Amino acid sequence: MDKQELNALLSLLDDPDKDVFIHVREKLLSIGEKVVPALETVWEQSFDTVIQTKVENIIHEIQFNTTLQTLKEWAADQEQNLLAGALIIAKYQYPDLNINKVKKQIQQIRQDIWLELHEKLTALEQVKIINHILFEVHNYSGNTQNYHAPQNSYINNVLESKKGNPLSLSLIYLIVAQDLKIPIYGVNLPEHFVLCYKDIHQLLSVKTKRDEEMMAKGILFYINPFSKGAVFGKGQLDIYLKKMDMKIEASHYQPCTNLEMIKRLLRNLVFSYKKLGYAEKREELQKMLDELR
Repeated sequence: MDKQELNALLSLLDDPDKDVFIHVREKLLSIGEKVVPALETVWEQSFDTVIQTKVENIIHEIQFNTTLQTLKEWAADQEQNLLAGALIIAKYQYPDLNINKVKKQIQQIRQDIWLELHEKLTALEQVKIINHILFEVHNYSGNTQNYHAPQNSYINNVLESKKGNPLSLSLIYLIVAQDLKIPIYGVNLPEHFVLCYKDIHQLLSVKTKRDEEMMAKGILFYINPFSKGAVFGKGQLDIYLKKMDMKIEASHYQPCTNLEMIKRLLRNLVFSYKKLGYAEKREELQKMLDELR
């Protein structure tokens, strides 16, 4: 569509005929993100609040459709990069998110940790360095006052405020660890989220994934980023799961996938917005979650 055709289409946004507006809206949605700058110009130049609201709704729908498509493509990618997944969720709330800024913040944490690492360190010593840099040098901590706030689930907010929930702090911890090739993985617990350090050499010796007992032996210890990286063993995890008074499953002890972490992130947001009474956001995030099932 050339500029003249686009301007003619945009001029029909104030047409009182509902059928005309429906046609214009559908046409603009089919064009996608390319039309957003032109719509923003219409919004800026209009003094009609009705027109501005129509434009805002169309822009949001275009951006949501783009986010949904990007999320589907991410899920279909075999790598399912964790940072990329977290950024897609953040862009839902912040369409103009500065992705390079987020990556630089992550890179700074990674660099600070990398400078302290060397080959002779034990697994526990590696984790102590990560904990020191993340929780003492960069001052990250659990957000105990606003535990269920949606902001705790957007990685850009957590990087800025340096406060998050168990999952978001684990995300940052894990993104850095994965980049440094440290064998740390997420563990998807009921009503909590922790990490585990898995001995990669023992893991490679396991013949079949069905041998849960052998796989469990590959885990050296667990890590709780919400408690500043506290290290604990299987016994303490047993106690926690028994207190939850629910059926204990092998998956509660084992590493989860990046896909499972992003799904958990979306479930947290659905819960947060439901709690706040934001029905539209809850429905949109549920739609994103449904796309991953």
